[in-house]
Amino acid sequence: MQKRRIAIGAAVLAAAVSLAACGSDGSSHSQGGSTDAKGGGSASAPASSSPSGSSAPSGSSDGKPAAPAVSWPAPADASAQVKAAGLPMLGQEGQVLHIHTHLDVFVDGKAVTVPAEIGIDELRQQISPLHTHDTSGVVHIESPVKKDFTLGEFMTEWNVPISAHSLGTLKTGGGKTLRVYVDGKEYGGDPAALKLVAHDEIAIVYGSPANKVRVPASYNWPEGL
Repeated sequence: MQKRRIAIGAAVLAAAVSLAACGSDGSSHSQGGSTDAKGGGSASAPASSSPSGSSAPSGSSDGKPAAPAVSWPAPADASAQVKAAGLPMLGQEGQVLHIHTHLDVFVDGKAVTVPAEIGIDELRQQISPLHTHDTSGVVHIESPVKKDFTLGEFMTEWNVPISAHSLGTLKTGGGKTLRVYVDGKEYGGDPAALKLVAHDEIAIVYGSPANKVRVPASYNWPEGL
């Protein structure tokens, strides 16, 4: 009986030594995993929780998914919006005044597409003196009479009216600002009253100052525009 007890005790001791060795190996692997995670910016969190610039989505600084960019399509009833802007619908493009301006719009640091066919009523075959043909951001000013046209008129045609404190349904305040630039320089007046001038580069920037935007100072105009 004494010999049997000694044999059992030796077996238990051997098992304890083996478990201790396994725990030591597991600790070594865990430390290696922490080193990899630390390379991603955290010693204990997975790589998906790493700071901005690692695995966080573009536009996010805390690992949360970035909010989607706004989308403002061309109005379904172009004629109604042109009327709201106080402009006429024409049977063809005017040629007495024929110039072009380029428009960029940024919301919360992201570019917003200026849609095609703003101011164009395909069903009625009519067109406003202010209109777009494509999504390049080029605004065509083609009028049968010489007069000043404004950013406010075009934005109303788009159904995204602009004022000193709003862009469409977006309002300033709560850390959000609205700034308008012409050729890279901030415009200090009422944005709705800004005159559209040949080959001006206009940029509308809405959002928090933390949303950095590289404001364009010019546009690479295609030949013939």
